[in-house]
Amino acid sequence: MIEYKTATHDDLPKIVDIYNESIPGKLATADLEPVTVDDREEWFQQHNDKRPLQVILVDDKIAGWISLSSFYGRPAYHETVEVSIYIDNGFQHQGLGQQAIDHVISLAPSIGVHSLLAFIFGHNTASRKLFERNGFEQCGHLPKIADMDGIDRDLEIYGLHVG
Repeated sequence: MIEYKTATHDDLPKIVDIYNESIPGKLATADLEPVTVDDREEWFQQHNDKRPLQVILVDDKIAGWISLSSFYGRPAYHETVEVSIYIDNGFQHQGLGQQAIDHVISLAPSIGVHSLLAFIFGHNTASRKLFERNGFEQCGHLPKIADMDGIDRDLEIYGLHVG
């Protein structure tokens, strides 16, 4: 059974572990070295009821996490969030990404969010296709802005209006 619950500070080490799993693949984050729990403390504290950080539970085990973060830090963007979804390597390819997007889309209106943004590397075909299947449209293209071990990578911005 899949559940979503607000992350607690006790969940932060597992959230960091899942995040760090994604770094070597160079598909999901621009971090090049693992981060620590201390590195993520301020980020964790920025989440609240309107900008939730939730863990994805499968049979009571943390299988991933979802973060909705404020976009650009200006008041006029209060209805817009950046969506981040990370799935534990041991739970990938089980449809959790799709279920997480469904959850985020249904959650958004109840927390006053009307625009969802996803920042995805251009070479991350699987994530781009997942978001596109869910109605996200490419609304930005930032060519060659990330140096990933000497390879310049594009960043694509996808957006969806909800609610």
